[in-house]
Amino acid sequence: RQLERAVVVTLAMAAGPPPPLEPSPLPTFTEEGFAEKFLRKTRENPLVPLGCLCTVSVLAYGIFCFKKGNTRRSQLMMRARVVAQGFTIAAVAGGAMATTIKSRQ
Repeated sequence: RQLERAVVVTLAMAAGPPPPLEPSPLPTFTEEGFAEKFLRKTRENPLVPLGCLCTVSVLAYGIFCFKKGNTRRSQLMMRARVVAQGFTIAAVAGGAMATTIKSRQ
């Protein structure tokens, strides 16, 4: 058994070193600026920018209410901000799932 193994190893070594691995060619991407990418991503998943806008708006209004001394409204806005952030996260996850499903088809 060991003799067979030694013969196989010897034959493999006699055949020479394995051929070098050829790297696969790198994919080429078209140049896309920030504005073009933003518009493309917004068209693909319009709920994400909407969620971000809602989150920032509620946050700004909550800070405004806090500075005015309306602590009850400020607390309400901070809770609404958490809900808006949750919506945004769900939109990002849903968009990623939709993109994955679309790419598999």
